[in-house]
Amino acid sequence: MVRRTHRLDGHERRGRFRGGPACGPPPRARGAALRRRRRRCRLRPRPRARRGRAEAPAPARGPARGIAVVAAANTAAARALVAGLAAAGVRDACVTPGSRSTPLTVALAEQDVIRPWLHLDERSSAFFALGLARASGRPVALVCTSGTAAANFHPAVVEADLSRVPLIVCTADRPPHLRNVGAPQTIDQVGLYGVSARHERDLPAPGSPDASPQVFGQAAAQAVEVSVGPLPGPVHLNVPFDEPLIESPADHPAPTSSPQAGPLPQVPSITPRPDALEAAVEALDRCERPLVVAGPESGGLPAEPIAALALALGAPLLADPLSGLRTGGHDRTHVLDAYDAFLRDPRAGALAPDCVLRFGAAPTSKALNQFLARATAATHILCDLPGSFRDPNAVTTRRLTADARSAANALREQLSGRANGDWLPQWRRHDARARQSLDAYALAVADPFEGRAVVELQRALPAGATIFAGNSMPVRDVDSFLTSDEKALAVASNRGANGIDGVVSSALGHAAAGTGPVALLIGDISLYHDFNGLWAGMRHGLDLTVVMLNNGGSAIFHYLPQAAHEHVFEEWFATPSNVDFAAAAGAYGASHCLLDDWSELEAALSGPGNGIRIVEVRTDRVRNLEMHEEAWTKANEAAWA
Repeated sequence: MVRRTHRLDGHERRGRFRGGPACGPPPRARGAALRRRRRRCRLRPRPRARRGRAEAPAPARGPARGIAVVAAANTAAARALVAGLAAAGVRDACVTPGSRSTPLTVALAEQDVIRPWLHLDERSSAFFALGLARASGRPVALVCTSGTAAANFHPAVVEADLSRVPLIVCTADRPPHLRNVGAPQTIDQVGLYGVSARHERDLPAPGSPDASPQVFGQAAAQAVEVSVGPLPGPVHLNVPFDEPLIESPADHPAPTSSPQAGPLPQVPSITPRPDALEAAVEALDRCERPLVVAGPESGGLPAEPIAALALALGAPLLADPLSGLRTGGHDRTHVLDAYDAFLRDPRAGALAPDCVLRFGAAPTSKALNQFLARATAATHILCDLPGSFRDPNAVTTRRLTADARSAANALREQLSGRANGDWLPQWRRHDARARQSLDAYALAVADPFEGRAVVELQRALPAGATIFAGNSMPVRDVDSFLTSDEKALAVASNRGANGIDGVVSSALGHAAAGTGPVALLIGDISLYHDFNGLWAGMRHGLDLTVVMLNNGGSAIFHYLPQAAHEHVFEEWFATPSNVDFAAAAGAYGASHCLLDDWSELEAALSGPGNGIRIVEVRTDRVRNLEMHEEAWTKANEAAWA
């Protein structure tokens, strides 16, 4: 994967670019001299006379003066960094308690431009920030102390990288002279997040000659600029603080002013190169069976330009639920949503395209991915941002490097060809029959069926609401059972690395953005994995409806080859948790109900927001597998009848 390089500041000591060696000037030899001076001061402290409370303090000299300088430098640097973030458009920061990060925490607490969100657990804090940044469209800052606290950010940083979500990760650290010498709570934090960071920088220790407050403010502002584009993602600022970390209350200066709230850096449009655009237009003009695929994208793809392009082509538009094109007020006459059911059939070869135009990441649907991989005779055009190549099947024959809006508009303006008359109606017939069958099955089956939860969520949620889908089976059920509809629902999921960790916290981050009601569809194992994320919802008074599909373990393994190995399957793969979720919910101030009838879900979703509500839907794992297979089989038969 090719990455841009960014020089964040001319004063940086040691910065690394993704995948590259250390850059910048080597560490200077002054460190040893500074330490010698400190040791001399400590060896011969000047005796002092006691003074009364009313007596004015004399100017500090000797070791006291050195201590005061370090603490004051820490405060000034932290305030400058926070001011730089605010001026660059940051409005939220997630903070976990710790000693070494004290200057940053206090600086955030003493201003009112950036809202600090308190968290107790670093992993949950980072995923909360991820969800908040994705939903708000703004980078969110993360602050933690040194040591393993910073390592606990790593899973969310990985997801932010692959999902293209901007984060500003600020890890406090020990000063350089305490690294690699066995100091407590000290690990190697320089380059900690490896290739997952768009850029990382190890800032100088406040008080050192090259550590003016301006250095910290500029580093913050430039970090935001890197994080928001052209390829959004996480940036790592490692901030060392020496002791004393902060002045005494009597000596701590009150802020003279609040940081200035500035706008986000403007990210210019990335238009396709003329020669690449010409080649793509030529391929689309001469094809007779074009297919447009809208894959997952954080924040959604631009719906109207892509829908208009599909209309101009006369092409089916296969809209992943995470693309932002499956629901909404844009033209959906070409949008298809049940392809996962009927592309499994060998007869789907009759629908093979001669040109595929794809936006976004690889689709959620395994059946669609396999169908596209089999279309080896087709021209595959991938529209994506520079510095990334999302093509796991290695089928791309032409690449259009541009943002999705610019690419779709440019293609539509230059197209002159159109698909043959039977191409789109053929796809529509298969899709409509499959959709009707899936909906009918979900509503008619007597046993509790996990696909039904998606149908009920779509019915009950108001326009502008968000369905946050957990990984494993929930996001696949959303792909199968969420229908194309005028009522706009945002659908989000952590589909960068597809992990089951941090899902609750990510959904709460979406709720914190305040863009509308949020419902989380999640499995029991994934909920268990991030149950302590609920603390943030309780602490900050957030509203979230959690629909937990409790099938007593990991249902997705029933669809995989491991299920055939019965002697190890239940204990080592299905892994029933046997957790009392009602009791666990109470520990975090969440309400809990066991669903007896689907109408209860509608009541829970339509009621006024009142904190975190867990609606537990108990299903049988084996029966659930049978019902999914029945639903897909019936839909496939209907599509090809």
